[in-house]
Amino acid sequence: MGCRTASEQFAQRAAERGLDAETVTGAGFEHLVLSRSRPPGPLLHVYLDGDGTPSIEGYPAVDPTPRNPLVLDLMTLDTTPAVYIGRPCYHGLSGATCSSTLWTSGRYSEPVVASMAAAVGRVVAANGAARIVLIGYSGGGVLAVLLATRVPQTVGVVTIAANLDTDAWRDVHRTPHLRGSLNPAREPAPSVPQRHYTGGRDAIVPVSITRQGATAGAEVIVVADYDHRCCWVTLWPTVLAALERDISPQRPAK
Repeated sequence: MGCRTASEQFAQRAAERGLDAETVTGAGFEHLVLSRSRPPGPLLHVYLDGDGTPSIEGYPAVDPTPRNPLVLDLMTLDTTPAVYIGRPCYHGLSGATCSSTLWTSGRYSEPVVASMAAAVGRVVAANGAARIVLIGYSGGGVLAVLLATRVPQTVGVVTIAANLDTDAWRDVHRTPHLRGSLNPAREPAPSVPQRHYTGGRDAIVPVSITRQGATAGAEVIVVADYDHRCCWVTLWPTVLAALERDISPQRPAK
């Protein structure tokens, strides 16, 4: 893709998958929203991506947008109405309020989570959804758990390879803690069903980190031969089928 920025590459990949793009205002930040043209329904799946590339060779990246299209591939397999909601300052949406802190040490900070919650709320209202499931990959799983207590329509959380105890995760990699970020392992637990998938070969987010950060009552599923990226696309239809069984009998969130 030549000299295109990470944001431009991501936009092209989204277009290749038939996803429509728009921008939604959160709380002080703009957010990319991707969706497919299909009739809205009472249930909406909200996909949250990983941290992307916060830094390069020890310095904050100019563009932290994810280089890996895994979440786009998962979303395109989903037959339920679904949207992708990007983070503040990602996807080329760098405004005056953006600083590298928001994708490095403060990637899960209160300003990030508050703006994500506002953006999710606007998207939910625009879609007329009565219930949502937050689906997060890697650091997006951290945000999914943090958002679940703030978005009242949430009826379930699904994560993949999520570093649910961010302090323990940084300890494993012998790097400084994310000062200013919220750690879901130390925040109030969501009162909705949670299912956390983790790969037995994942060296980026080891199984122990997902287990340690999962709140009481959450289900942790270890897929022995998977790592941080492989082979979640293969498993995804099974994940969605299990989610449908879990969610379909539930009443609309209040």
